[in-house]
Amino acid sequence: MSRQFQVTFDAHDPRALSTFWRDALHYVHPAPPGVDLPEGADPLAAWDDFLARIGVPEDQRNTRSAIEDPDGHGPRVFFQQVPEDKVAKNRVHLDLRAAPGLQGEERMAALEAECARLVALGATRLRRHEPNPPMDGGFIVMQDPEGNEFCLD
Repeated sequence: MSRQFQVTFDAHDPRALSTFWRDALHYVHPAPPGVDLPEGADPLAAWDDFLARIGVPEDQRNTRSAIEDPDGHGPRVFFQQVPEDKVAKNRVHLDLRAAPGLQGEERMAALEAECARLVALGATRLRRHEPNPPMDGGFIVMQDPEGNEFCLD
């Protein structure tokens, strides 16, 4: 039997970083426990109301955040506030499968289009690796707004 898991990011600003990854992955912020959100309601505003209602001091309301796959297939992603800066390359990173099944120029064009979308969301493009068949279809290395490396694959 396989296990469910979540991916956890250390962050300076969990809300902002979770919002970037929500949009990058097409995920959603879940509603607070016991809260049914009406269609179109802002889950982050609901979290602000929920945390205030249960007495969480305002300076502690951005210490964590989470996003989930709306289809329930992908892992939950959790963001926790930490005081220290990121100082080295990630030992684990996410590969965003932006061009599954595509090859050559068609693949690289799809990766470039996704790269442009993510840069507009706040990511930084680091470098492009050209296809090198048969083992490497080409990919783009990027960083999220807090400097965590990830690849468009």
